[in-house]
Amino acid sequence: MQRILLRGGKVYTPNPNRQENTILIENDKITGIGSDISRDLPVDQVIDLPSQYAILPGMIDVHIHGAAGSDVMDSTPEALTTIAKTLPLEGTTSFLATTMTNPSSNIEHALRNAAIYHQKNNHPGQAEMIGIHLEGPFINQNRAGAQPTSSIIRPDVSTFKHYQSLANDLIKLVTLAPELDDQTELTRYLYENGMIASVGHSEANFVQLSHAVNSGIRHATHLFNGMNGLHHRDPGSAGAILLNQNILAEIIVDGIHVSKDMVDLTYRLKGAEGLLLITDAMRAKCLNEGIYDLGGQEVEVKDHKAILKRSGSLAGSILKMNEAARNMMEFTHCSMYDLMKMTSENAAKELGIWERKGSIEVNKDADLLVVDEQMNVQLTICRGQIANRSLQENK
Repeated sequence: MQRILLRGGKVYTPNPNRQENTILIENDKITGIGSDISRDLPVDQVIDLPSQYAILPGMIDVHIHGAAGSDVMDSTPEALTTIAKTLPLEGTTSFLATTMTNPSSNIEHALRNAAIYHQKNNHPGQAEMIGIHLEGPFINQNRAGAQPTSSIIRPDVSTFKHYQSLANDLIKLVTLAPELDDQTELTRYLYENGMIASVGHSEANFVQLSHAVNSGIRHATHLFNGMNGLHHRDPGSAGAILLNQNILAEIIVDGIHVSKDMVDLTYRLKGAEGLLLITDAMRAKCLNEGIYDLGGQEVEVKDHKAILKRSGSLAGSILKMNEAARNMMEFTHCSMYDLMKMTSENAAKELGIWERKGSIEVNKDADLLVVDEQMNVQLTICRGQIANRSLQENK
């Protein structure tokens, strides 16, 4: 058994009234917090932290395509390993491997690969792949954005069942255009079978989306992007999402995809309980400016933006989760407790893994993040193993 003791920083548990500065990790679990820890217990490693540092639950990114030169659609174990080893640098300890619209054979390869990776390579000490986000191909061509239009198809239950079989039931979240879902068949199937139906890359108007919520839409893919925006005569998809408390909305807080004032407005309307910070990052994250591939398309990364060369559309992002968190606090002045909901708690609850992830509590996975006052990542622990550190440690 390996024991690690973190001490010195402020531990953010779900209880704002609890003030603690120590955490005990045994193997892959949190086994003690503050006064729960026996002073006589021998430990293998002590990590001392400055008092101004914060110890937070590891972040969960439910919409991430790639990083460090690799993409989920590369369909290799090496690509997923690269992503899993890179994400702790930004404080992400769990993620949904996110696909994109492509020829069906490419999607099938990506799903098979993710299933094999999950079974054989999902090791501690790196971010855990907790499932798959199927973004496309069940979307609207008119809101495709960077999704290749030639491979878009209408929502179809039999096609989804085929994909889910290849993925070994790892598809947890499906982005679709509900206005194209005949009699909301796929939406209802997902909802009734414990998966998450998400509106995205859609032209649904306010009435259509409100109807789809009644059939099981419970999530929104990158709010404001790839959908009808707010208009004073039709609130559109965005308006329906803002008003409906049953919808948990992703938002890309880079100041590019959504303006900082709209982020603030959204936070005031949805509250921390209704939002998820995501990156929607592509393979160029953590790399230099240049030309990169996204689903067989050329993307130019320049001035902190990823732009599809053929159309000028935004093509995902190069955003890091700790940057999104920093921006959210700057744009909205939200508390650290609200931030934890938007980066960890909400995702864990939605995905049904709250019993082991999403907060700092005894018996949960030791997925921990240490940040300084500027949200710079100083230490990341994934299931009890140090995955990233810039701290000096005491043996």
